[in-house]
Amino acid sequence: MKIHDVSLPVSESLVVWPGDPAIRITQPSHLDRGDVATVSRLDIGAHTGTHVDAPAHFVPGGSGVDRMDLDLLVGPALVVHVPEAGVLTPEVLENLSIPPGTERLLFRTRNSDRWALGMDEFREDYVGVDDAGARWLVARGVRLVGIDYLSISPYDDLVTPHQTLLGAGVIVLEGLDLRGIAAGAYRLVCLPLKLVGGDGAPARTILIEE
Repeated sequence: MKIHDVSLPVSESLVVWPGDPAIRITQPSHLDRGDVATVSRLDIGAHTGTHVDAPAHFVPGGSGVDRMDLDLLVGPALVVHVPEAGVLTPEVLENLSIPPGTERLLFRTRNSDRWALGMDEFREDYVGVDDAGARWLVARGVRLVGIDYLSISPYDDLVTPHQTLLGAGVIVLEGLDLRGIAAGAYRLVCLPLKLVGGDGAPARTILIEE
């Protein structure tokens, strides 16, 4: 068994979505200053780094992250490579030969190459799933979809794909670091913080290769 950590490391240098809270990590007390213990304070947005989106993020009256089904967040997952696509459309998805019955689907795109280069500024030209692609995924029974940048939706249509997926009960997993991850079958373990009513939450996420 081999464990692959596909979570982005959280630090003040990690890129965040424009307008989201900047990452701030401070230490109000520290052993080096003579305090009895080191205690850190973490100020971040709910959609920092590797995170999940809850329906409440884009669906009026939608449920929070604390009500997500753990059975969907843990289980068999398929990683597919899409290195050339600029947007994940139905035509692109049809050509990936995704097996029927796939419930958890993770896309490794050219976004992952940018993490490998130490991306420190936001890029609008990331690869995402357009609304037609989102409807394609829903129609084929995908119940969790992951992408290797901070949004599943392309920058020129941020809302509609989110509404389509989250409105259908599909869990959206964003900010994956899939560099070095081969295409194929894995066991996904994704455990977001249990934020009551939260529209999203950071999630330590691993893939288990058996």
